[in-house]
Amino acid sequence: MKINLVYKELDGWFVGHIQEYPEYESQGKSLDELKENVLDIYHDIQNGLVPDAKASYILELNV
Repeated sequence: MKINLVYKELDGWFVGHIQEYPEYESQGKSLDELKENVLDIYHDIQNGLVPDAKASYILELNV
């Protein structure tokens, strides 16, 4: 299984979220730390520990 991590670098921090859950943002001093933090959030959502989490839908468009 794959998930998409959307991130950017801001003032020396990597800030990002899972593409389907943009409201659950995290950060890390390195990209590896950000990946760990985002995966923790993902596992919490999948295990029902974030009961109000609703996935966003993704629609690919050809342009």
